[in-house]
Amino acid sequence: MTALKLTKIGNSIGLVLPKEALGQMNAAVGDIVHLTKTPGGFRLTFYDPAFEEQMKAVRKVMRENRNVLRELAK
Repeated sequence: MTALKLTKIGNSIGLVLPKEALGQMNAAVGDIVHLTKTPGGFRLTFYDPAFEEQMKAVRKVMRENRNVLRELAK
């Protein structure tokens, strides 16, 4: 476990992640991460539940309309 210090950045408070952690996450400046509350605390991840729901809907439409989409792609 690594202890992280909260830092004042302008009118906000920021958390600086160690370079090693960013490397393991393949994260870079400008990437969006999501903070999710879990029973044991919080989790920081690239996973976006809302986006995943949208992708499920898109996959369903693509599966149901596969032939139409093939014709449109020609």
